[in-house]
Amino acid sequence: MPRQITAFSNPTVKYARDLRDKRHRRESGQFLAEGLRILTEARETGRLPRILFYTDQSANHPLVHDLSIAVEAAGGDCIQTGADIIAKLSGKDNPQAVVGIFDEIAATLDDLDRSAAGIWLVAERLRDPGNLGTILRTGDAVGAGGLILIGECVDAFSVEAVRASMGALFTVPVVKTEWAAFLSWLRGGPGQLIGLSLDADADYRAARYAAPTFLLVGNEAHGMPADYAAACDLLVRLPMLGKADSLNAAVATAVMAYEVLAQQRG
Repeated sequence: MPRQITAFSNPTVKYARDLRDKRHRRESGQFLAEGLRILTEARETGRLPRILFYTDQSANHPLVHDLSIAVEAAGGDCIQTGADIIAKLSGKDNPQAVVGIFDEIAATLDDLDRSAAGIWLVAERLRDPGNLGTILRTGDAVGAGGLILIGECVDAFSVEAVRASMGALFTVPVVKTEWAAFLSWLRGGPGQLIGLSLDADADYRAARYAAPTFLLVGNEAHGMPADYAAACDLLVRLPMLGKADSLNAAVATAVMAYEVLAQQRG
């Protein structure tokens, strides 16, 4: 049976609220995810929250009911509470009906099987959680094997990034590493490293992409460092026919990923 919590001062509520802070996420190894769609998709991948919060009004929703039964069957904790507390947890004035506390999904380069997918996404010093979440959604859409984050990237488990991923965080493995370690791992097996650069001469549609293709996008403001570009097997650019000199990092990644997918599908 779910517990009823109505007080903001409740220790479980305070713990969940603290997970909005990166330091607390690192210390606890847990993160927040909100929204019935995201939590339902997580359940479909076999992942359930350790703690599930839901509003009194949503308690009778069939998906919330099924989710709460699954959480309790797995030994988790279900908490029925008010919309005001859910808003406090999500940080939104118009919050979703459910919030879950999940264990972080730990993955390393050694966990990745490069033969499992023809497309892999690599982002260097990505700073915007919306971009990270959108790139994860693109990765899910094109069947990418994973997203590899290089250097000081935004936290993939922040509330904003999880929200923007729309559940793709649970379907696309995320690995955080440094450039030297990534390059050593990459060159230890097959894989074509393609860099997206405004300084490239090759048009992105003229190039040929051999699986597995690793698509590298640089920092939103500064692009990728020169030594990163030099390490790529090929640099390509997207045509810019208007006044804008570049595309948003997540949009550019999506355009590239679908071109690679089209070629690899023949």
